[in-house]
Amino acid sequence: MNEKRTYPIGIFDSGIGGLTVAHAVAMQLPQENIIYFGDTAHLPYGDKSTAAIQAYSVKICDVFLQQKCKLILIACNSASAAAYELVKEYVGKKAYVINVIDPMVDYVDENYTNKKIGLIGTKQTIFSNVYKKKLEERNSKIELHALATPLLVPMIEEGFFNNKISENIIIEYLSHPTLQSIEALILGCTHYPLIKEQIRKFYKNEIEIIDSSEIVATTLKNYLIEQQLINTERKGEKKFLVSDLTESFKESTRIFFKQEVNLEYYPLWE
Repeated sequence: MNEKRTYPIGIFDSGIGGLTVAHAVAMQLPQENIIYFGDTAHLPYGDKSTAAIQAYSVKICDVFLQQKCKLILIACNSASAAAYELVKEYVGKKAYVINVIDPMVDYVDENYTNKKIGLIGTKQTIFSNVYKKKLEERNSKIELHALATPLLVPMIEEGFFNNKISENIIIEYLSHPTLQSIEALILGCTHYPLIKEQIRKFYKNEIEIIDSSEIVATTLKNYLIEQQLINTERKGEKKFLVSDLTESFKESTRIFFKQEVNLEYYPLWE
């Protein structure tokens, strides 16, 4: 048997939002060993420079390579936009690399031809125009309307969801003229599934809310099958590392991952 099959999958995000994707991966691939890295010391990535995000991403990849990860999933739209190509080059043949944007672009391209689609995300994701560029590369006939929603990540990280504060901010953003008359909405950040129900409520269930977690987990699973790297051993182990450990993250982690999680403090720079 290819011993690489038992090697872990490394998943990282600027904070704990990527746990929505990690949970979907764990549900679809219970045998896989997962190492999650939340760079909580530097969140949010969405308002950081491209160079800073690239530096953090490379440092986290060093951690994953030390742990012999067979595949690295960039579970952050901002890092996927800013650092994917660099990470792929940096990692080389030591591990496969997947981002959260390409699976979403493929899904939208296949399912929403000639539709008007909205996209919300961080400043880094939206101003990079990465979704638009990738759709154009596929000669897609989708009309994309993108809006930066920078308050949503810090709001969610601080535990403000499903309450009046989050509702007011969500209404303010989704009422923006850019998003008028859309037929579906891409949640362009892995934090946003936690406010999916509030977003759905705003739209009165009349448009589809496209959530990356399940789509990305399915893409990752299919990729491992293609590469013959699916772990067939006993149930996998999960390890959760954060670059800054606070009580609020401990509490929020359970909500993101839908079960109790033991966070380990792992500073990127000593």
